Parts: sequence; C-alpha cells; structure tokens
Amino acid sequence: MKSNYATVLLFALVSTVSLSAADAKSGQRTTDGKWRPGDMARPRPPVVTPSGWGADEKPAAPPSDAIVLFDGTSLGKWRSDAKKADAPADDSARWKVEKGYFEIVPRTGGIRTREKFKGDYQWHVEWATPTEVKGNSQGRGNSGVFIGGLPEVQVLDSFDNDTYPDGQASALYNQHPPYVNASRKPGQWQTYDIIVERAKLDEKGQVTQKARLTVLHNGIVVHHARELDTKVQEGDLALQDHGNPVRFRNIWLRKLNNDESANTPPPAPKQ
Repeated sequence: MKSNYATVLLFALVSTVSLSAADAKSGQRTTDGKWRPGDMARPRPPVVTPSGWGADEKPAAPPSDAIVLFDGTSLGKWRSDAKKADAPADDSARWKVEKGYFEIVPRTGGIRTREKFKGDYQWHVEWATPTEVKGNSQGRGNSGVFIGGLPEVQVLDSFDNDTYPDGQASALYNQHPPYVNASRKPGQWQTYDIIVERAKLDEKGQVTQKARLTVLHNGIVVHHARELDTKVQEGDLALQDHGNPVRFRNIWLRKLNNDESANTPPPAPKQ
C-alpha cells in the first residue's frame, strides 16, 4: 500500500509541475492565479431559480431617463461589425427584426451601436436562446455582450448545459464565473443589467480608482464591483454573431447619477 501511495503521489506531483510549467510558459492564468481560462476542472457556480416573469411576458417600458438603443422596430442605431474583407458598402446591421425583437442571422457578423457613450452607465439587455435545443457546451445559444473597453459578458444557454465556468451565461468571459447560475429555460427571455463605473483618473492620467463592473442576471447579482485594469472612458455596445440564432430586445442604457453637484437645487423658500 505504501509503495502504491508513493507512486500515486509522485504522479500527482509530476502532473502538477508539468501543468504549472505549461501555464507559466503560456502566461494564461485567471486574475486570481488559480485557473487557466476555460478550465473544465474549475468548480461550477451553484444553480438558482430566478423569480419573476418568464418567456411569454412583454418587456417593461424603459425608465424615463433611458437612452433606447432598440425600440422593437428598427436597427437604425446599429451598424454591421463584419470583418472588413466581408463588409458590404452599406454598413447597416444585417440581423432580422420581427415581433418586437431582433435575431442573429448566423455568419453575417456581429453588430454594434453607431454611438459611443462616455462615463458611467446602467446597460440593460434582454435576450433569449433558441427554444429548440441544438448542440452543447459553447455550441448552444452562444453570443456575447461587449461594452467598449470591458470584458465580454457571455450569452449562452446554460440551463442544464455544462461548460467551463468562466464561459457560461453571465460569466466575464475567460476571467470570472458568475456567483451563481441564474439561467432560465431555452426560449425564455432573460435580462442583463450591467452597471459600468469607469476608472477615475487624475490630471496626469493615472488611475485613482479602478474601473468596476456589476452584473445582474435575471435580477440576481452575479458580479459585484469587479475591479478591472482599464483606463477606457467610453465605448459602444457590440453583440456577437457566434453562429446561433439568439434573440435580443428592449436594449437601453441610462447614465448613473453619481455626481451630486449636477442635481437640481431645492426650490426657493416661499415668502
């Protein structure tokens, strides 16, 4: 028994050393230094069932101060993000619009907003993966939400669909898994609320406070104030074409009121 135990222990040590050496050579490590990006050995976040509405509910109206990026009828505020070699002279978004949502047309390339937005915002995106389940892991309902200068917030059918934790729905792709898996069933509408706080810079451009990112998936906090190493102060919103017909609707953003000096002064006292 002792000799067998020693053999197993030696094999484990050799394997660990080999893995560490490979990782060190590639330099591919997550921010906590524990895992490789896309590591299937990484522990899975617990599954929780979100409360609230499901697949058949209509979207709520955006807040009164929201900038609406998709109103259910037109992709006029978006442009094609196809590769330059494939880009047509007309840069209009080539995804399908119908019944209040738009749907990825596979292999037409991603899309992005024509406008960029500077400062801190709440971004709201609603999405649904196909009702008919095809494929598994990363091949099932895959897309992504990209806000300029920040990590991808993964879109994926993660309902009873195992994949690497930093690649599942609402993960910060290849960096941070979500705290929990709050996914709804395929075909049901899901929400992301992404709160972006850009880095604070001094007059010399040095960071005095790191950028922070908070994400709610179906109303559940899955990332809270994640600090990010980026100085980018503005960006557009891009959605990925990963070859799956994912749907989107009710996309808007609203500027965070985090500057009290801009607030309305109190009314003058009555005489």
